[in-house]
Formats: sequence, C-alpha cells, structure tokens
Amino acid sequence: MTGKIGFILGNEAIVEGALVSGATFFAGYPITPSSEIAERASRRLPQVGGYYLQMEDEIASIAAIIGASIGGAKAFTATSGPGFSLMQENIGLAVMAEVPCVIINVQRSGPSTGLATKPAQADIMQARWGRHGDHSIIAISPSTVQECFDLIIFAFNVAETYRCPVLFMADATVGHLREGCVLRSKDEVEIINRKRPPEGLDEYYPYKADEDLVPPMATLGGHYLARFHSSSHNEKGLPTSSPVEAKDLIKRLYDKIEKNKDKIVKYKTFDVDGSDYLLIAFGGAVRAARQAALDAKKRGLKVGVLQLQTVWPFPAEYVCELAKDKKGVVVPEMNMGQIIGEVRKAVPDAIPVVGANRYDGEPLAPYEIMKALDEVLPL
Repeated sequence: MTGKIGFILGNEAIVEGALVSGATFFAGYPITPSSEIAERASRRLPQVGGYYLQMEDEIASIAAIIGASIGGAKAFTATSGPGFSLMQENIGLAVMAEVPCVIINVQRSGPSTGLATKPAQADIMQARWGRHGDHSIIAISPSTVQECFDLIIFAFNVAETYRCPVLFMADATVGHLREGCVLRSKDEVEIINRKRPPEGLDEYYPYKADEDLVPPMATLGGHYLARFHSSSHNEKGLPTSSPVEAKDLIKRLYDKIEKNKDKIVKYKTFDVDGSDYLLIAFGGAVRAARQAALDAKKRGLKVGVLQLQTVWPFPAEYVCELAKDKKGVVVPEMNMGQIIGEVRKAVPDAIPVVGANRYDGEPLAPYEIMKALDEVLPL
C-alpha cells in the first residue's frame, strides 16, 4: 500500500492507520458515529491475522482491550458519548496498571443519547478528568482524514512508549468526512513497540521504572511472573498501603507524561508569525477556523491559527508564548466552552480571550468565528 491514495472516511482511515501501527486486536460495541470503525476493523483485522470481537457493551470492550494488551497485543476500541462514559473506570485501571491501549471517541452531541448522529466536541474535559484520582492523560484530536491516519499511528506510539492508555478524540465532523488520504506503509512511518525487560533477570519487578520513568513490560505467559494491579502497588506489583510507596507511584505516573510533554505535544500553526490575532482550535473546528482566518485576511486583518493536535497534556507554555504579542484570541469549539478555560489560564490577562461556540449538533461555521473575532477588535 506504499503511497496509495484512498478516498475514504476519517473513521476508515483510523482503522488503516491502526493496522499500520501494528494493532492486532479490536473489541468494541457499535455506536454512532463511530460504527464505521468497528465495521471496517471486523473485515480488515482478520485479513492481517488480527482479531475482532464485538462485545456486549462498552464496559466489556475496554476490559477486553486491556486484557489483550496485557497478553502482548496492540489493542484498540472505538466508541462515542455514552460509551465513553461507561469506559472511564477501566481507563483508570489502564492508567494505574500501566497498560498501553488506544481508545477512540468519535464525539457526538449530548448529554445522554443527545443527537446521536450529530457532531460535537463536548467530551474534552471528560477526556482529561473522567477518571477519579490524580493522574495525567494523553488525548489527541485530528482535523482531517489524513490526520486520522497519521495521528492514530502516533497515538499507538506514545501509548507503547509511556505504557499508558491514549485517547483519540475525533468528532463526527472528521469521522464522517471523506477526503483523499495517503495510506503510508509500515516502512514509511515510525513504529514504536513497548519496552521489554532484559533476559536473565533473577527477578522481574513489573513496576520498577527506568530513568525515563517507564517500567519495561513483560507479557503474560513469558519467562517472567508479571503482575498488573489496580490498587496502589510497589515495584513488585504487590498491593501496598505505604504512604511513601503510594506517593512515589502516583507522582511517577503523572511525571512520565508531564515531564515528556515536549515529546508528546503536537500542533500546527498557520500564518501565526506577524499576526495580530490568534485562533486556537482542535478537531473539526480547525477547518472552520482556517477558513475564518482567510476571510479575515480579505478584511485586512492578520489572523493566525494554532491547531492543537495534542489536546492533553495542554501546551500552556507554548500557548502563552504564542499569544503574548497578540491583540486578541478566539477559541472556536463545538461545545459551550471547554478548552477555552485552559487558554485563558495560559494567555496573559491583558489579552482578551473569547469563544466561538456551537452546540446544536451542526458544525461550527467560519462566519460564527468571524463574529467572535469582532468582539476582540478595537472599537
């Protein structure tokens, strides 16, 4: 498939990218607007020697991929809205037990059933804080079909690198979009596999981290006894109530992501240098933001766009640096305003920050962003 160009849905590109990354296991439950992922995975995985399981619900789906990953597979699932809510407890398990896997959420309007076939971006804060307890998380958001392919490979790579679950926060706008996409082969992309313990150890400690704060991961059924525990545990994988061991564990789980932000955070900029105003967007809203910037140029305004490909960890330092000389910032989102809070915390207080929001199930339009931009223009 080297260099092959496909005219495919974003959801289909996600599956193709997952296969290139080496994914061999999918468990899921069909739910709009992510169902095309399950449907394509059911056909494509057996063709490459992989496995597809349709589960009875989303709780079983996330549990199955965690088990498959512990068994040595690169595993993923896909869901939306209510299904993502059901998965939160076991995503927390994957955080604590340090199990690499990828959870795709093709976001739709809510809450509850909401507008089941309509796009939204209202799960961004749930992606960050959906699990209880102190932790960090990686969440990635594509804005094009090509990014669905490219960024899902990146999602698997960072999941394997940092031994953690990764959230792939697409939305129905992009998931159901059909565009040209270069379907690169495994030889054309970087593929990262989880770190394995060296041979010949007298005893393998499943949670003894290397200097990069990530422990090597043994596969069940191999040479070493491997423990995976949801409770606070020591380096041997045994439960502990020691305050020192509990503190060290939580701090390491947090630091292995936050201290590697420079390697995890991805973004794109468009006409930012020399601009007076900045639009900060992610996912499907980026498309409207880029058109709005072009429309603003016709009015003589200099408007740049920052696309957040990695939403979490949030690149607060970079946003601050980028916005410090701007006259105003607009944050387009298909929700009532979620990531704008992070932007406001990062941007100097003297710079006005406003949102351009739509949450009626329709995609955000460029003219709505232009109206928000008018709010930060000088009188």
